[in-house]
Amino acid sequence: MPQLRFQILELFLLAIPVACVAWTITHEEVFREPREYCERRSKNCRRWYERKFFYLFTCEYCFSHYLAAIFVAIARYKLLFNDWRGYLIGWLALVWIANQYMSIYNRLRLDIKSERLEGEIKEEEVATAKKNNGHNRLQKPNN
Repeated sequence: MPQLRFQILELFLLAIPVACVAWTITHEEVFREPREYCERRSKNCRRWYERKFFYLFTCEYCFSHYLAAIFVAIARYKLLFNDWRGYLIGWLALVWIANQYMSIYNRLRLDIKSERLEGEIKEEEVATAKKNNGHNRLQKPNN
C-alpha cells in the first residue's frame, strides 16, 4: 500500500477529472439539450426511480458520486485500507474533494460575473454623466 501522502496526492488529482466531467455535464452549454431533456423527464416520469435516474444528470453533487465510483474502479484507488474499506473511504473522500473543487469553481465564476457586471454598470454611469455634462454645457445659464 502506498504511503499516506501519495494516497492524498492521488485523491486530489483524481478529484480534478471527476469535478470537470460532473460540472461540464450538469452546467455547461455543450450538454444543454440532453440536460433539459433529463430535467423534463425527472419531473414528468411516472415512476419514482425513473425520475431519480434522470435527475442524476442535472445535479453535480449526485452525478459526482457515480463518476467518483467509476474513477475509483478505473484507478483502483484505495485510501487508508488495503481492502474494500479503502475503496469505500477513497470513494467518499473523492466525492467530497471533487465537490469542493466545483464549489470553488462556481464561486470563482460568480465573482468574475459580478465584476463584469459592476464594470458594465460603471461604464453606463460614465456614459450617462458625459451625456448629461455635454447637454448641460449647451444650455445657457439662467443668470
